[in-house]
Amino acid sequence: MEATTVIRKPLVTEKNTAAIEENRYVFEVDRRASKSDIKRAVEEIYKVRVTSVNTANRLGKIRRTRFGFTRTPDLRKAVVRVHPDDRIELF
Repeated sequence: MEATTVIRKPLVTEKNTAAIEENRYVFEVDRRASKSDIKRAVEEIYKVRVTSVNTANRLGKIRRTRFGFTRTPDLRKAVVRVHPDDRIELF
């Protein structure tokens, strides 16, 4: 897989922004990507050294609309810890 298809977007929330001070960054990733794919993609795109990758799968929720019930898509997120000397500029 190409690096640009593995990493979809950074997830910016209040909790994830606080984790940046501990050199942890959270990304939405492709569901088929392995931890080694994610590590290689982050190192290639952001030019940093990755020390660890943790992943979590979140199932989509059922939402009610005026047209009936729909399901939000499933999501896979990766928490990437980078080397203490490196930084990723997200904003």
